[in-house]
Amino acid sequence: MSNGKMLAVGAAVLAAGIVHGNGKKDATTTPTTTTSSSTTIASTASPDSSPTISSSPASGPAPADQPIVPSPANLPKFSSTSFWYTPLPDKPPLDPNSANLVAEFLRQFHTYYGNVGVNTQSYSSPIYIAASSTATQPVAVYDCHNNGWIDSGLTQQWTAVPIPSYAQPADGTDAEMTIYQPSTDTLWEFWLMRKTSSGWQACWGGRMTNVSSNPGIWTKPYGAAATGLPFAPGQVTPDELRSGVINHAIGIAVVDAEHWDKWSWPANRSDGWNPDAVPNRIREGQRFRIDPTVNIDALNLTSVAKMVAKAGQRYGFVVWDKAGSISLRFQNPKSFTQVGQSDPYVTLFNGVPNYALLDGIPWDKMQFLPVDYSGG
Repeated sequence: MSNGKMLAVGAAVLAAGIVHGNGKKDATTTPTTTTSSSTTIASTASPDSSPTISSSPASGPAPADQPIVPSPANLPKFSSTSFWYTPLPDKPPLDPNSANLVAEFLRQFHTYYGNVGVNTQSYSSPIYIAASSTATQPVAVYDCHNNGWIDSGLTQQWTAVPIPSYAQPADGTDAEMTIYQPSTDTLWEFWLMRKTSSGWQACWGGRMTNVSSNPGIWTKPYGAAATGLPFAPGQVTPDELRSGVINHAIGIAVVDAEHWDKWSWPANRSDGWNPDAVPNRIREGQRFRIDPTVNIDALNLTSVAKMVAKAGQRYGFVVWDKAGSISLRFQNPKSFTQVGQSDPYVTLFNGVPNYALLDGIPWDKMQFLPVDYSGG
């Protein structure tokens, strides 16, 4: 959401602890992702509109790191009981308004580009693996929304971050970046991440400790996405595509989400915008699946689309953000190219453009689960 629209939201949004991010259209894939920030813990007021730096970055360049290639062995794994990894039952309860929500999804599908896009290089977070020996440095919180304050809790979380020397944020205006350190089981997310002459800075995100026992939900109000859902468990990875199966729920962004004061578990906040209370808007955090009776193998789909559709039947989708078009996030190829590997999607997508990769998935056969559905 633009800053102009954010100001129009006014004090009601700020009182709810939500500040809206700003996403742009991905010139390659069409979708975008916007994210939220918070007013919950305000400190260090700034009287002007220039970026406010919350801590003093370490002096001098960071030492070079031995590149670590992300793999199933070192990527973050959340609690085994997390909703991300729990198959849906054969016959879960459905939202009584499911048919209207499906119609709303299809309206957005046809209104905004006529596809469900796949974000890779832009508006999708790279995940960098930090060694136990990676030097730490502070990441300064800056006031990207010109609120006149910064969050002291976030400042504390970012005092010592093990950023590999080769790390770069995603392309696009959201500039997301994720770091995971297996030796400490700690995850860091950043939104509007940038490296300046004085060090790294970001506008929002968080630090999550004890990832392996976490249910896959940020403590409110932290995390880069507008819902408090981390990127890592809901993105599709190249290793999953090579294996032929996606064994988790998939995060999805919609365009016209229900108003920010109405969301559904597992989300713990929202940046939706529906001030006129247009009916049947989809809540951020709401879950849905593709009808499991559909024979996906009988459809004319790319191999990637078949994997996504089958995961959508077994584990479902969860609305984790809003964007410029309906979109999924695949792990950013910078995770690999920055450590000397080739872009894995050149081979995995087999020449099919991102915007056409999921064509043919039967989105009209979706089933929405009830608000706050937590069953597996």
